[in-house]
Amino acid sequence: MQEKLSIIVPLYNEQDNVRLLHERLSATLQENYDYEVIYVDDGSADETARIILDIEASDQKSKAVLFKRNFGQTAAIMAGIDHATGEILVPLDGDLQNPPEEIPKLITKLQEGYDVCSGWRKDRKDDYLSRNLPSKIANLVISKVSGVHLNDYGCTLKAYRREVIEDAKLYGEMHRFIPIYASWSGARITEIPVDHHPRIHGKSKYGIERTFKVILDLLVIKFLGHYSSKPIYIFGGFGLVNFALSFITFFAMLYYKIWGGKSFIATPLPLIAIVFFLMGFFSILLGLLAEIIMRTYHESQNKPSYLIKRRKD
Repeated sequence: MQEKLSIIVPLYNEQDNVRLLHERLSATLQENYDYEVIYVDDGSADETARIILDIEASDQKSKAVLFKRNFGQTAAIMAGIDHATGEILVPLDGDLQNPPEEIPKLITKLQEGYDVCSGWRKDRKDDYLSRNLPSKIANLVISKVSGVHLNDYGCTLKAYRREVIEDAKLYGEMHRFIPIYASWSGARITEIPVDHHPRIHGKSKYGIERTFKVILDLLVIKFLGHYSSKPIYIFGGFGLVNFALSFITFFAMLYYKIWGGKSFIATPLPLIAIVFFLMGFFSILLGLLAEIIMRTYHESQNKPSYLIKRRKD
C-alpha cells in the first residue's frame, strides 16, 4: 500500500510565489503519489491567506491553516505536523528556492529504509558572507553539540516518517533541530544534495539576529537531550562546583589569617566564600525543584505553540 505524503508549506508574505508553487507541486506529485498539501499562513500582511483559501477551494488535496498573527516558522511547521494525515511528512519553504521537484528524491531515499532524509543545499544560491558562511559555522557547531552530523540543518526541505517526530513539541527556532528529535527516537537519518535557486519574488525573512536565537535554542536542545529527565545532574553539578570553590576560598582565607598576618576583613575572601556557598546551595535547590517539576508536570499541558483562526476540517 502506498504511503501518503503530507507536504507542509509555511508561508509568510509569499503571494507572488504560492500559486506557482502549488502548480509545480501538483505536477510533481499527482501522478505517482497519494498526497496532501497543507499551507500554513503565518499571519501574512499581503494576499497569501486569500490565495491559499482559493487553492483549498479548487483542490481537494489542499488544506489552508491560517494563524491569527505571526507566530514564526517553527510554529507554522508544528501546525502543519498537527494537521497532517500522511505517513510521510515533508516540510517545504514557500519561496521556491528549494524546488518541489526534489521531493521524489527524498521519498526514494526513505524507501531504502531511512526514517529521515534531509536536504543539503550543497550549491546554495545565497550571499556568502551574510548567509552561507554563518550557516556553515552553525551546522558544524550543531553537529558537534548534538552528535547528529548534517551539512545543512537550515534546509527546510526534509522528509520524515511520521512516527519519529509526531511526539516532538517545537518552540522558538527549533524546526531546524527536528532531525535531532528524531534521532532520540532511534531514527535512521541520511542526507542528500538538493537543488537550490536564487529567490525571484519577495524577500528573505531571515536576519543575522536569527543566529543568536539558534544558539540559545541549541543550548535548550542540549539540555533536553541530556538532562531533561535528570536536571539535578546539571544544577547539582554546578552547585557542587560552587561548594568546592567556596571551601577553597575558605581555606585560602584561613591561610592568609594564620600565616599571612591578614585579618578576615582585609581581603574579600570571606565574602567570596559566602557567595560561592550560596550559589551552590541555590543551584542544588533549583535542581531538586526541577526534578519535582519534571516528574509531575513534564508534557502534561500538551498546549500548542499557536492559535488557529481557521482550518479545514
